[in-house]
Amino acid sequence: MTTSAMPTTRLERAARFGLACYVALVALFLIAPILAIVPLSVSDGQFLVYPLRGLSWRWFVAFFTSDRWAVSVKNSLFIGAIAASLACALGTMAAVGLARANFFGKRIITGLILSPLVVPIVIYAVGLYFFFAPLGLTQSYTGLILAHAALGSPFVVVTVSASLSNFDYNLIRAATSLGAPPLMAFRRIMLPIVLPGVVTGALFAFAASFDEVVTVLFLASPEQRTIPREMFSGLRENLSPVIAAASTVMITAAILLLATVQVLRRRTARAMLNTGS
Repeated sequence: MTTSAMPTTRLERAARFGLACYVALVALFLIAPILAIVPLSVSDGQFLVYPLRGLSWRWFVAFFTSDRWAVSVKNSLFIGAIAASLACALGTMAAVGLARANFFGKRIITGLILSPLVVPIVIYAVGLYFFFAPLGLTQSYTGLILAHAALGSPFVVVTVSASLSNFDYNLIRAATSLGAPPLMAFRRIMLPIVLPGVVTGALFAFAASFDEVVTVLFLASPEQRTIPREMFSGLRENLSPVIAAASTVMITAAILLLATVQVLRRRTARAMLNTGS
């Protein structure tokens, strides 16, 4: 039996090795265009060209010391933080409501809530422009924050719904039977358990706002330019390695956000195991 099992084991090992090589090649194919911009950020040349003429940090110095880029960084952080907070609140309430209630048209409402994930961003931006223009919300921080919050809310709905999938609602029933109001039961019992999912969704919402450029082009004024919009303008007006430095900063920020999401995902899994036990 051991002799007959050996070829199967070797075949499984070969299949796993081939699958690992395939996944590595696909990942390299997807990541290589992104990583290709990183060496250009430390180039000593005036243009985005290979091979590099030398190494220098001056483009990072120019990025961090430029008043124009400083305004874009400030706007990106400001809009992203408030939009992520708003998306976190709205997405959490929507996820809890969809998880607790069963009603006619639930699937349709769920699809509408998640539609920003699948609707082309250009259509979304054009629709928002014509909707916000009569309300005076174009060329304003309020309009940008609402637009980015709508884009980020589906991420919160997905992550919180995943955290609620194994939640024991008997804990809420026990709290209410002991006299706890619904809001207190949510704040003291449900929220601490699903908090990693809430924070994960907020991070995704912040990343979506931080990286978004199309709605900014439609809705923002020149004073409300963000990092992606400044990069877009730089590609059209003045192609400089400072754009590569800005891209490297954004890539680093995305990696840090993804690492944080992985940590929170592990905490969510541990919380679900503890709840189940």
